[in-house]
Amino acid sequence: MAEIKKIGILGGGMMGSDIALSCALAGYKVLVKELNKESAQSAYTRMVSNLKKWVSKGKLDIDDEAAKGAVRHITTTDSFDEFKDVDLVIEAIFEDPQTKIDNYLMLEKICPPHCIIASNTSSISITKLGACFEDSSRKEQFVGMHFFSPAVVMKLVEVVKGEETSQQTVDAAYDFCITIGKEPVKIVDGVGFIVNRILSALTSEAMRLYEEGFASPEDIDKACRLGLGHPVGPFALMDLASNDLGLKILRTLHEAYGERFRPRPSLVKKVDAGHFGIKAGKGWFTYNKG
Repeated sequence: MAEIKKIGILGGGMMGSDIALSCALAGYKVLVKELNKESAQSAYTRMVSNLKKWVSKGKLDIDDEAAKGAVRHITTTDSFDEFKDVDLVIEAIFEDPQTKIDNYLMLEKICPPHCIIASNTSSISITKLGACFEDSSRKEQFVGMHFFSPAVVMKLVEVVKGEETSQQTVDAAYDFCITIGKEPVKIVDGVGFIVNRILSALTSEAMRLYEEGFASPEDIDKACRLGLGHPVGPFALMDLASNDLGLKILRTLHEAYGERFRPRPSLVKKVDAGHFGIKAGKGWFTYNKG
């Protein structure tokens, strides 16, 4: 398998931007694709802003020169054509299987034969997504690489082996994660992987406690922080990750595993009301968007 030198990131939103920064900080050339030139420019601005934020908060131990060097490694585009020489693509677009598949079929036409294509999906089956490729070698070189938000700071990456993913591809993805300072785990494909299955069980029970009138979201979060040692409570975490994404994940898990993951009514109401969390200024808690 060819040496990984240039990384393509599909999607320059919250996750894609931070994944791109993680790669650039490790010295890789990074190409970030967005839907149009305006979105691509916004993604670049987001990456510069995010890098400054994490450095100022002391989450990244780098100096200004290193930060400027990382930014110089990143370019943006609105064209698939520029992916003709990338060695690894990490897809980080929203959680819709058909949208992801449409993008993979474009990548299949453009990317070089040795290129690994990875999905940052948080819950969708890698086997199901990988089945879209026409070329069997592409199926073997398709893998899950699930980063966690904020990806430039969080260490964990779930490296997911689909039914047709080769062990060589899994090993290459795992080793790549180490080169960008992450701590990967290898798992066999299963909807939701490790963390989201455990987390969804936790957040579902937290919402059930709230719905049954046992405690407020504030007190449930406080109990989890002080009693379980969690850095953030389940309701604050749902607001951070966005409640609409959380609902999508639960619906995916419910379809795969049945009643134990049925979305809670209180979450459905939040999403129906547009209370998506921090990004909307209101979720389980209210936030100052200014």
